[in-house]
Amino acid sequence: MGEPVHGVAPDADRASSIERLSSRQFDLLVIGGGIIGAATAAHAARAGLAVALVDAGDFGGATSSASSKLIHGGLRYLRLGDVRLVREAHHERRLLSRLVAPHLVHRLPFLLPLYRGGPYRPWMVQSGILFYSALAQSRLNWLVRPDRAREQVPGLRVEGLRACALYADAWTNDARLTLANVCAAAESGAVVVNGAEVVALRIEGGRATGAEIRVDGRDVSVAARAVVNSAGPWVDHVRRLEDPAVGTSVRLSKGAHVLVEREAEWSAALTVPQDLVRVTFAVPWYGMLLLGTTETPYDGDPGAVAATGDDVDEILREAAVALDPLLVARDRVRAAFAGLRVLPVGKGESVNARRETVYSIGRAGMLSVAGGKLTTYRRIALGVLERLRSQLGLREIDRTPWPLPGATIPPRMSLPKDLDSDVWAHLRHMYGGRTPEVLAPAERDPSLLERLDPRGPDIAAQVAYAASREWARSSDDVLRRRTTLFHRGLTGEDVVARVETLLAATRAVS
Repeated sequence: MGEPVHGVAPDADRASSIERLSSRQFDLLVIGGGIIGAATAAHAARAGLAVALVDAGDFGGATSSASSKLIHGGLRYLRLGDVRLVREAHHERRLLSRLVAPHLVHRLPFLLPLYRGGPYRPWMVQSGILFYSALAQSRLNWLVRPDRAREQVPGLRVEGLRACALYADAWTNDARLTLANVCAAAESGAVVVNGAEVVALRIEGGRATGAEIRVDGRDVSVAARAVVNSAGPWVDHVRRLEDPAVGTSVRLSKGAHVLVEREAEWSAALTVPQDLVRVTFAVPWYGMLLLGTTETPYDGDPGAVAATGDDVDEILREAAVALDPLLVARDRVRAAFAGLRVLPVGKGESVNARRETVYSIGRAGMLSVAGGKLTTYRRIALGVLERLRSQLGLREIDRTPWPLPGATIPPRMSLPKDLDSDVWAHLRHMYGGRTPEVLAPAERDPSLLERLDPRGPDIAAQVAYAASREWARSSDDVLRRRTTLFHRGLTGEDVVARVETLLAATRAVS
């Protein structure tokens, strides 16, 4: 199947969407617009179902925009013995980078440095890399000399370095990957609304038949034949709307990340062993270095999770195992963020927990789904539909992969003559084949081609597009999830004021 019909625009008109929530009978209501909920809604809508997707905050506003930005098999999962997960993840990585979202998912070499006195011996790592690369169907698997490794990773600490193991994975923009799935859902007819909190479930005859939703100061009743709870860290909160006595189904682990300035060009990323199980990463990402992550049990309010000063210090200290300490000094930090991994309930430390997906059906029939990996989101969403197939009247689940909006890039795209090359490359990555749509309003208003901050490539046209086509409601939505401004540390008062002015102007003409 090809890309969704280009002429069908997402229903970004909030008033119309909210009205449709209360006036239609849906086949499926999806609660939670992270990557799993968005993909579930997209696949269900493409199957011809009437779908509603709601999120209490913003689409991708929690875990799905706070990951390590990697689409990978998960090298350390081999150490945990989870060969099946690694094989499935590599399969999905290939699909995402070649067909589903090639504009957002990019292959990247990774170097794993082996230091004297480190947790791994070279022969052990080499055998693991060979097996990992075989699962990945990749020929990139050998040991690199320290001098060659430093050419790929400037600033690599070479004292005591025996060699670096080389393999390949991929990086992405997790927030935009989530938004692409939301757009795919809307373009296939789903009604999607963010800022819409589920406050109660509708239960009739002992069955979940929808939900009561609070949105923009009003209460809306949504009717649906089936309900999916994909609320991520809030999955148990939604489960208790169905059954107040229900127990805990998951545990949460906080993962913090730091972004520092990158001076030289990196042609590879680093995977840094911290012990026999845990690794951290240093990944070139939009001209920055993304460092992390931590593993800390978390039992607080999911909405309050944040990277602390101690988290930042830990990340920088662990990065300095393999990098020049000056490169990862505290004064080079430009941004920090934290997200929550949703893990199965179990014994032992979270770092040893398998990244399994937890499916459960409540007493009123609501299907809850949590956990898993960003890389395998598509497979998890299809698993949701498989479990609801008889209830929704689906004869079979079509597992054929298809391109997300923007994935199909024309060989030639017309561009404004005065658009800087770095801005063009940035937009092409963020929007793919939809880049001309982002730039179209600039034909009438050339000021939309202006950079929001001279130190970064994000431009004013992106804010207008975010408000009119991507459901952005606040400056935070734009800064963190629809541009790269937050991650570059470009969130000064002037930038925020400019974004808010553009949002208001776009809403006024919509």
